[in-house]
Amino acid sequence: YLQPFCYGLFGQCQAPHQEHIQYQVSVPVLRRLQDVLKDLMVQGLTWRDDLTQAIISRELSHVPTVGSLSKLDEKTPKQSDLRTDLVWKHQVENSSCDVDAALVCVCVSVCVCVFCRCSPLSLGDGLRLLELLSERIGLSTGAITDISVVGPAVSFRIRPNSQNLTAADVAQKAGAQKKVLESETGLKMLQSGAGQRNDGKALPLATRVQPGPRWVFATLVAMACIGGILVAAMTVACLRHHAHRLAAKKLGLGPEGGSFSHQEYQDLCRQHMASKGRGGTDSRVSSVSSQFSDGAQPSPSSHSSTPSWCEEPAQANMDISTGHMILAYMEDHLRNKDRLMKEWEALCSYQAEPSAVSVAQSDANAKKNRCPDSVPYDHSRVKLRAEINPSRSDYINASTIIEHDPRMPAYIATQGPLSHTISDFWQMVWENGCTVIVMMTALVEDGEKQCDRYWPDEGSSLYHIYEVNLVSEHIWCNDFLVRSFYLKNVQTQETRTLTQFHFLSWPAQGIPTSTRPLLDFRRKVNKCYRGRSCPIIVHCSDGTGRTGTYILIDMVLNRMAKGVKEIDIAATLEHVRDQRPGMVRTKDQFEFALTAVAEEVNAILKALPQ
Repeated sequence: YLQPFCYGLFGQCQAPHQEHIQYQVSVPVLRRLQDVLKDLMVQGLTWRDDLTQAIISRELSHVPTVGSLSKLDEKTPKQSDLRTDLVWKHQVENSSCDVDAALVCVCVSVCVCVFCRCSPLSLGDGLRLLELLSERIGLSTGAITDISVVGPAVSFRIRPNSQNLTAADVAQKAGAQKKVLESETGLKMLQSGAGQRNDGKALPLATRVQPGPRWVFATLVAMACIGGILVAAMTVACLRHHAHRLAAKKLGLGPEGGSFSHQEYQDLCRQHMASKGRGGTDSRVSSVSSQFSDGAQPSPSSHSSTPSWCEEPAQANMDISTGHMILAYMEDHLRNKDRLMKEWEALCSYQAEPSAVSVAQSDANAKKNRCPDSVPYDHSRVKLRAEINPSRSDYINASTIIEHDPRMPAYIATQGPLSHTISDFWQMVWENGCTVIVMMTALVEDGEKQCDRYWPDEGSSLYHIYEVNLVSEHIWCNDFLVRSFYLKNVQTQETRTLTQFHFLSWPAQGIPTSTRPLLDFRRKVNKCYRGRSCPIIVHCSDGTGRTGTYILIDMVLNRMAKGVKEIDIAATLEHVRDQRPGMVRTKDQFEFALTAVAEEVNAILKALPQ
């Protein structure tokens, strides 16, 4: 049972005169609470913050209570009142000095006390001790309850179990496992025993030694050091929080993203994954007539922080007659299913020249490909600087996609990084001067890994010579989020900033149910990229299906924005496939691209002066 008031383990939660509540917990529950508290501390929160109190209350609401202490004492049978006491002593180099050794009394009871002469026992050490003990004697961790780590004391209770072990049995078995436990924990077992909860005579005696002047001074110095560390940690947390807000303002991300706790962000992502799993392959874009109607339509997300999907209307150099001509062409393709099917079949039979993929399929590089049939052509693959690469290779599964100028690729289409190619990915980002990453996949979908996490969950991570710092993470709406990174080359000490746009509503098998979230997502990407000359990195899982569809939509709409009067999406797709095989995998993806272009043209026409 967990007592929230237990000697400062979770703070002074209740006033002394209030009736104390006990929670029935196990080792996993305590670990969960420890992780939550660590996460809150990393975010710069203290125990008195309302958010901390709310999250801890929410966590404790899922734990069953057993009433007050007085009621528990009345109802607890005598056998449960037995407590096992294990006395441990930290090994020290000068073992002859018993005064400097730590005595640890582990008691199986409502409260187990650990007395220490030099330093307190941490919660992690106490839990580790109990895990090893339960593992060695074949006792389920669920049978160990009422765990408390207070200073140099650990306490727990033995519940009825399948082995029918009592508190005395646990004490006896702990003594039998003395040598094994000592070697694995680094502690020295001195004594074990069992007794009634209030029977102090049954416990091993561990009296406190009155601290001399030398120990008082050492204690004061230690407390001063700990206070200094806490002040420094709080300062760093405040500075980081301030940096998050500045980064969000620079990106034009609207409301402060820091109002979301890390746990709430994980819950939101899990909701996205669940909704994608229900989508299936038979999800289809709604009819053209309904999408182009002037009537009110539901927002893509009821929780979106954006006022509407067209808050940033596309600016195009297009007259009304050209727009209507393109729109009629798209509508004809979408309505004439036979014509659409024939056009798709012609695209499937198209063969690019040249089409050699020998470098990607070589024995040395095959392990760097997520899918063996989704690899780059030799003539258009991205080449890394081999002398800098940790494996001394210039290969990465990525292709340059040129729109019109061969000297200036518009995109880099690549697969989702594997765990052993993450450093290659960041080397590609650095050497190509990229500032925008478009991610079109979740890390895991339907239990299958689609992409390895190539950025730190928080703080910074070092990938070979590239240090990646997560500056901010902003949930824009239910369909996508935006991350800002600070990238540093530790060899040259150069630094750069870049932005990742992560689209969440496109399942691996199928297409989004609407084009509107993707069009809004594309506008945010282009707003951030505007004025840059470096390629945009686009990836999904294999770097062909969703990646190719996004690049096709963006390339066609960019041409329209430049005033091109003739748009041929099939010819544009052939141009893209000349540079990476398999781009736009299915007919549904091709139809989705047509629908997205048609809807954007319709939005542009509505925005033009009539």
